[in-house]
Amino acid sequence: QVQLVESGGGLVQVGGSLRLSCAATRHTFGTYAMGWFRQAPGKEREFVAAINFNGGRTASADSVKGRSAISRDNAKNTVFLQMNSLKPDDTAVYYCAADTTSPWDTSKWANEYEYWGQGTQVTVSS
Repeated sequence: QVQLVESGGGLVQVGGSLRLSCAATRHTFGTYAMGWFRQAPGKEREFVAAINFNGGRTASADSVKGRSAISRDNAKNTVFLQMNSLKPDDTAVYYCAADTTSPWDTSKWANEYEYWGQGTQVTVSS
């Protein structure tokens, strides 16, 4: 069982930045691929970014490309999502997720992630 806890969300103005963190409870964190997803009210959950087990490969959605960066610190069992130039459309609950079966992948498909955090709210005000 992997427990994931997100933090770093909040209220930010348009054009601002946030750094989300997701801490994992298992010492085997360094063997998982990790992803960030988000869900806005009335919309389906969507892929934001992913990183493979050693940080050597990343992927991001077109909607955040150039404005975001995913990274990880395996020594601290933590994955990060840096979001810059935030827009009102970035308002959502952000979830981190662990893919424990395909460590080399950076999947954009939510059903390939077995464990999920509880989410952290990001609200961008205009």
